[in-house]
Amino acid sequence: MARSFSSKDARRLIEEHIILKNQLETVEELAAQCCSEIVSATDKLIAQEVLRILEDIPIEEVNRDKRGFRTKVLRDYGYNTVSDIATASLHHISSLRGVSEDAAYAMKQVAEELAGEAREGAKIRLSSDDKTPSATQLVAAISKYRKCIPYIETCRQLSSANGAQIESALDDLAPAVSGFKWFFTSKQNKQKAQEAYILLNFLLADTYRSEAENAVAALHAVHNTADSDAWSDFGENSIQFFNVLEDVVPGILGTADGVYGLPEDLAREIQDECFLPEGLLCELRRYQEWGVKYVLHQGRVLLGDEMGLGKTIQAIATMVSLRNTGATHFVVVCPASVITNWCREIQKQSVLQAIKVHGQGRDAALKEWMEAGGVAVTTYETTNYFALEDSFKFTLLVVDEAHYVKNPEARRTVNVKSMGEHAERLLFMTGTALENRVDEMISLIQILQPVIALQVKGMMSLASAPQFREKVAPVYYRRKREDVLTELPELITVKEWCALSDREERIYEQTILSKNYADIRRVSWNVDDLKDSSKAKRMLEIIDDAEAEGRKILVFSFFLDTIRKVTLLLGDRCLNPINGSVSPQRRQEIIDEFNQAPAGTVLAAQIQSGGTGLNIQSASVVILCEPQFKPSIENQAISRAYRMGQTRNVLVYRLLCENTVDEKMTALLEEKQTIFDAFADESVAAAESLGLDDRTFGSMIDEEIERIKAKEHDR
Repeated sequence: MARSFSSKDARRLIEEHIILKNQLETVEELAAQCCSEIVSATDKLIAQEVLRILEDIPIEEVNRDKRGFRTKVLRDYGYNTVSDIATASLHHISSLRGVSEDAAYAMKQVAEELAGEAREGAKIRLSSDDKTPSATQLVAAISKYRKCIPYIETCRQLSSANGAQIESALDDLAPAVSGFKWFFTSKQNKQKAQEAYILLNFLLADTYRSEAENAVAALHAVHNTADSDAWSDFGENSIQFFNVLEDVVPGILGTADGVYGLPEDLAREIQDECFLPEGLLCELRRYQEWGVKYVLHQGRVLLGDEMGLGKTIQAIATMVSLRNTGATHFVVVCPASVITNWCREIQKQSVLQAIKVHGQGRDAALKEWMEAGGVAVTTYETTNYFALEDSFKFTLLVVDEAHYVKNPEARRTVNVKSMGEHAERLLFMTGTALENRVDEMISLIQILQPVIALQVKGMMSLASAPQFREKVAPVYYRRKREDVLTELPELITVKEWCALSDREERIYEQTILSKNYADIRRVSWNVDDLKDSSKAKRMLEIIDDAEAEGRKILVFSFFLDTIRKVTLLLGDRCLNPINGSVSPQRRQEIIDEFNQAPAGTVLAAQIQSGGTGLNIQSASVVILCEPQFKPSIENQAISRAYRMGQTRNVLVYRLLCENTVDEKMTALLEEKQTIFDAFADESVAAAESLGLDDRTFGSMIDEEIERIKAKEHDR
């Protein structure tokens, strides 16, 4: 049988394919090398963290089992902490006068045990404010691997799609490499060789060769280039960085518990739930994907994740997954202040169509949604206008800030329940349920799963918290920031105690004697000219320091008058403030402007308006002008900046004045915060409201009046 190619052609073709195959195989070696670099850099960071922990453990701790080691001798020779023992050689320790080799060996063993315990608690934290050589090495390794991943995947896909076919064709073509072999080859195998030659030639001429060579070349280029922009890459893509780190070094972020606090049986079911992310335009953290699976599996739930963990994106991802199974209609009910943010996030993070059903065009928008589908985003007030026919059904109702419907008698609660009757699934979301009474939380569960609400009505005491959590697990799910975002940069809170000037003190005392609650709380801000305000002076210093460090600043106050004065004082450095009269759309415009603004820019906001529903990770300094009545109000404000995606340490400055109600409020609020945290740790609603009330504040004022009168008397 004649052939259309020579033996030389066959050898050349085989050689080219083998070279290409070998190049694709080196990709796995490069991928393994990238992962190895990440693991090595991680180990180095962890080792440093372990040493840091051991440096805080006094040398006397090696005697914790009362072994009789002579720790005074160790201190005499400069061994002051367990870290000193851990880093010293056995020979060096045993050479100390009074320390035997057996004792040195035993002490090293104790140090290793303590190091093991420290390693279990050690966490990786990456921050743009802490660019140590080891942290930079890890960030650069992750950045390099992250950039390599698309090319690695391309090569893997090419190998998977063509590998077996090419191997078979190379075997079939083998008889054609020499005339002698070809002479003794059967007619059938010669036909196979002819077909193999055509196929192998076609693959080289087609996109297989060009795609493979381009991907391999790009991969080597990325891998061999020093990534000087790694920290910038981290700042823009921190979520992807931590996902890579979790994939390469499982459990390193302290989230090795894959069930995230759920009972084992329920967790096993949720693990197998199908999540279809096609059409989601962002990457989820692992705990977020788990939250989506929980919502999909359970159907009617209250997601109580702490603020900053991305409840909104979990809701959007849930809708995307349901869309991929044929769902067409969804509804989001939220406060008017965040309706614009919801619409923008849906459009930005998914292929879903957001339709705002609010304002003058609400009727037309509602009709459009009913006919075309998508996500109808509306407000609690607008639910009055959702007149749906009994036969009309939609897939999912998302209720944001669901504590708004805790009162069964309230009109908005009735409206939401009515809308829920048309929905196949219900997702309530709130990050503040822990502040409410247990019975209020149960009222939310009553709407979602009445049977569970009935079961837990008799379990209202904190003593029953573990049983309570297990009972509500099928309907109420809450994760805390420190449990799932262990990699967040540090949150550093500073009390800035300011001394009142003589003029400020006179104004303060007059205000106290007048018993005007609002004026009393505006300590130092109620002067006519902020140039005379000790708090304002300290605020300006903080802002100057922040600008020098390349940071942006959020300033929060309860009082409109304080926000107005701050804005006037700062002039061009401060954007238009956010308060209750600013429309949702304008709020988002201000935040967009702030995100694009240079370092040193200030965004001032009334804490009730700017402290909820907004994401402002571009800020890393938060200034609180005065103490608030509830810990949660301050926590919400801080969470605008200290949330997923933050890559810098967040600095919180509480401006306080000595010998004023600031001092008394702070002391009591710290006590309240401790109680709040205790409830939060149990992941159940607090048994009582946490915060100050007018009566308590009035008692503080009475004490201040007595102090001032006594002071006047002494004069």
